[in-house]
Parts: sequence; C-alpha cells; structure tokens
Amino acid sequence: MIFTADELEYLKSQRLGRLATIQPNGSIQNNPVVYWYNAEADCIDIGGRAMATTQKFKNVAANGKASFVIDDVVSRRPWRVRGIEIRGHAEALVDQPVPPELEFLSPELIRIHPQRLFTWGLDPEHLAMVRRNVTPAAATH
Repeated sequence: MIFTADELEYLKSQRLGRLATIQPNGSIQNNPVVYWYNAEADCIDIGGRAMATTQKFKNVAANGKASFVIDDVVSRRPWRVRGIEIRGHAEALVDQPVPPELEFLSPELIRIHPQRLFTWGLDPEHLAMVRRNVTPAAATH
C-alpha cells in the first residue's frame, strides 16, 4: 500500500484538491478538482464534467505529469494547516466508473500513480513536513 493510515484517513476526509499540469508551451496550469482515493489501484482519481474536453486532461494525455495538493486550515489561532502533495505519473483515461455519489461526473478521469509524497500536519504531534518516495514495489508506474 502506497499511503499510510494517516494519509488515507486525510484523503478520504476531503473532496477538493488542486491539480497542476504542464501545458504544451511549458507553463503550469493549476485547477481545483474533485478527487477520490481508488483503493483497487492504490492511486488518486480525479474527475470533472466533460473532463476529456479540458486542458488539464489534454495536458496529462500529452505528457503524463501531474502534481496534486489537498490541504486545509485546521486552526487560525494557533495557526495550523495540514495537507498532502502527491507527485507522480498521470494517465488520462476514458470510460471509467465514478463513485455513485459523484454520478454527475463524466466517465473520463485523470489517474495519478504516486511517486513522491509530501505531508504536513496530518499528525498533531508532528507538524513538520515529511517527504518520501514511493518504493518501486508499491508503485505501478
């Protein structure tokens, strides 16, 4: 399994993240998107309405690169934030199932296979950023 128990709990508690992809001219595109954890593939699936027509979908189809951030503010006083950044190989897929509660999404999705993870604030006792590579045995790409 790629994600720790704390990471999975956090991923499942949120629904919105920001997906960064690389456009054909080399500039970065960053969009808020809906996502879910795909337990069968041990990866992150990102959906949308008419996803195949979007630039982010086309960017991933062209170069297979993406970075995805999910974060939130836990407290303002004292200031406390938490989150996870997932970098990895991305696929632009068609004719894919979506969770029943997200049936309004189109059947195209972006799937991110994690290769490097950054987490912060997921454990209230350890607020510093933790960085780690996903082991080749755990990664599918």
